[in-house]
Amino acid sequence: MDNSRSCKNCQKRTIGSDDTTGNAVCLSCGVLQDYDNYDAQIGGISGPTGTQVRTGTAGTGTVYNYNETKIYNAQKEIEDLMYQLGFSSSKSSEVKDMVVKVTNGEYGQGRWFTVLIGACACIVMRIDGKPLAIVTVANIVCCDIYELGRMVYRVVDFLDLKLPEFDIVDSFEHSIRNAPSFSEVSEDLIGRMLKQGVFLVQCLVKWYVTTGRRPLPVVAAVLVFVAQLNQVDVVIEDVANELQVAVVTCRLRYKELLERLVKVARGLPWGEDVTVKNIMKHATFVIQYMELKSMSKNRNKNKNFEDVGFDLDYLIDDCLSNGNDYALDADDTVNDSQYFQIDHSTRLSIEGPNRFQISQECLAMIYSKMKNEMYVQESTNSRDNSIRKRKRRYGMLSYTDWWKGESEMSKKLLVKQIVEKDVGFSVMPPSFDRGCLAYERRKEKIKAAKYRIHKTMYPSDASSIDTIDVGSLEHVNAGKRRRKKMKFDVDWEDFIIETLLLHQVEEVEIEKGYYKTLMDLHVFNY
Repeated sequence: MDNSRSCKNCQKRTIGSDDTTGNAVCLSCGVLQDYDNYDAQIGGISGPTGTQVRTGTAGTGTVYNYNETKIYNAQKEIEDLMYQLGFSSSKSSEVKDMVVKVTNGEYGQGRWFTVLIGACACIVMRIDGKPLAIVTVANIVCCDIYELGRMVYRVVDFLDLKLPEFDIVDSFEHSIRNAPSFSEVSEDLIGRMLKQGVFLVQCLVKWYVTTGRRPLPVVAAVLVFVAQLNQVDVVIEDVANELQVAVVTCRLRYKELLERLVKVARGLPWGEDVTVKNIMKHATFVIQYMELKSMSKNRNKNKNFEDVGFDLDYLIDDCLSNGNDYALDADDTVNDSQYFQIDHSTRLSIEGPNRFQISQECLAMIYSKMKNEMYVQESTNSRDNSIRKRKRRYGMLSYTDWWKGESEMSKKLLVKQIVEKDVGFSVMPPSFDRGCLAYERRKEKIKAAKYRIHKTMYPSDASSIDTIDVGSLEHVNAGKRRRKKMKFDVDWEDFIIETLLLHQVEEVEIEKGYYKTLMDLHVFNY
């Protein structure tokens, strides 16, 4: 019994020890006494170990310290994210090694560490040359693409890596083989659509449609187009959702693809009738024409009939021989002449056995006659047999066999090789075209500014300067809705140009458009 202290309840000095727990209790009233096992920590953080809490543990129920627990949770988070991304064990190890290298083996915890794991996953897949969209990783990591992109840039800069460019062809192949919209399509048709899609994707690269744009909307647009081309029921909204891209952007890229194909169709005899609305009816002929052009070694850009893929010598000799089935009457000539721009001064000389001189008009009518009969095959069943015989006779392709996939553009090529190919249509980069338009616009503005300065300085002699083309000035200021009725519209750019001209700045320098630099050099530097 302890008589040194009294009970807190009855104030009697009858404090004893409980046999079971060892705690101090009052033997008179049975009340448990406070602060029985309290052990004061003397000496700071390195003092003796307390009774209830052990120094250096991560909490109750564990023997790991803080650093070990942090590393364990970080490795577990990496494994979970790699499982959601579908990475193999080897790729997961590469991501983990990259995280260790970035954090010096300390790992981390919190939102920034999750974004770091996603960034390392993107970098590992890009280095390996396998398609992994940053949008997909951002959705799994639960962050926006800009935050993830900034983390990718920081990791690449820290590790001093050089990433290869995004391969849009590999991305298209991965999408068409793994998209749920194409899961029920046969493997043969997938292979056919893959070659057609690679051909169109590389044509879009040649036409600079992918330059400065996000690649996945372009992939979605080509997927929808080749699906419609092969009678596969696919909706652009579904494809956009599967690729996790904006539907509006996919529609814009799809429209640009149709517009480019319409421009390619201008090289065909009936190309003037092809529009965006009916391009799908002519798509097989247009793509076949593009494929034949890409396989042709002839670099002559003039329109001719040498690259259409037929034996013209045999075709014309046979058509003009006795008993041929392609006799043209006056009505056919009138009806078909609308599809061609005939230059009567140009003659195509065919060196046959009898040395016939066949005009381009005659060749155009023969080609149109054969084209019309191909259309008749789709709508008229009564003439199927005869038309099929004629197609077989002249080696023409049937509607279902229009695609051969023999062009090099159907395979993955380097950008330099793509640019050198001829697919029937060439275009300059949109940025270059916009730069040329802006250059011409600034030239017109300089001309107008000089006229205004001369008119202000010499009012009586304003008529001596060359007359300004009002039409060109209206073209310069086109698109400014707030000024509709003014003949000479002026804005901040006109005032800057006038100021620079008054400070004797060369017109060549002003035409480049570096207004801020010129103002600092010639106006404010005094």
